[in-house]
Amino acid sequence: MSFEVGVSDEGPMHQILPDLPLFSDSSANQVLMFSPPVAPVEASAPSYPNYTLPPANMTLPPEPGSPDEYSLFIAATTSSAFMSLPRTGCAFRDSASNVGQYLTPSDSKGVWPRDSDGWRWQWFVNGLVPNANYTVYAVKNETQVSQPVYFSTKSAAFECSIAYSLPYCPSVGYAAPIGNSDPASGVTASEMPSDWAENLLSNMANFTVMLTTHACGRDLYSPLVTCADCAAAYRNWLCAVSLPRCAEYAVPATASSSSSSSSATLEPALSVMNVSSPRNQSLPAFADTYTVVLPCVEVCNAADRACPPFLGFRCPLPQYTASQSYGVGFVDSGERGVFGGGATGAATDRWGNVWCNGPGVV
Repeated sequence: MSFEVGVSDEGPMHQILPDLPLFSDSSANQVLMFSPPVAPVEASAPSYPNYTLPPANMTLPPEPGSPDEYSLFIAATTSSAFMSLPRTGCAFRDSASNVGQYLTPSDSKGVWPRDSDGWRWQWFVNGLVPNANYTVYAVKNETQVSQPVYFSTKSAAFECSIAYSLPYCPSVGYAAPIGNSDPASGVTASEMPSDWAENLLSNMANFTVMLTTHACGRDLYSPLVTCADCAAAYRNWLCAVSLPRCAEYAVPATASSSSSSSSATLEPALSVMNVSSPRNQSLPAFADTYTVVLPCVEVCNAADRACPPFLGFRCPLPQYTASQSYGVGFVDSGERGVFGGGATGAATDRWGNVWCNGPGVV
């Protein structure tokens, strides 16, 4: 057995990190993973009289100069070699060839501004086994190791491809009903269906024009949010409802309620989409019937709260029709005016459960 000794005058070199890597989504043989946040997104706030919002087909902000370097270690959870492996950076590096995959920043797709938490390293990983359970650790600067997160791959019959690295939808990183001649590469902006992209960008551009009829930056409609907040929240909602997230029915998981110590059997907000009545008509016809996990109603509510009333943006009410098109009761309880208290408290968890689709918000 080899040992590693670290000496530093700038703090501990070997420690357990408080932040977790982020599981984005998986297919039968791939997974999209993110590191913990490495740097905030630096963006100057627009101001009156030159209040300019990002264009519909926005470009990414400048990347951080010297972000913390993270690596990723992925291994089959039930592997006997992995179960006996020390949870250290050097053990992960030395055993990667026969225990799991050790992915460095050079193996990544670079850093990505996924959400308001900031820039993260992004990995699109191939070579996984269908219907298998995996464990993932993040390793900072080769020595500092995070706590684990978990996920499962889909079945071999799962046909959706993972869409990611979309500049106009930076929070999107999940399997979608899009055909792809090369599933090993996923679907990035250049492979997205042109009709779908044009429809989304047109919608976002029209919304921005309507929003800026308000004297943004001069006439405040809220002491808490601005037109820029409204545009960002609307973009998250538009991307979530325009690009369905594929899923598979599975054995119901058990999750602990944030408001109770008792456990309850929960099922995610899933819906079966027939090829004759797809959720989004601008997407090309998919090969077969597929299952989607519905957007979290909180994604809609975030846009409702952030935008000025004159736009007339409204969300369905949880006690009436919201559950027909949204996941309800997972993040918030659904009671009017009450935040939190939902069955899971989040759209996803570290165990790989996805209760509803909440990109960029929850």
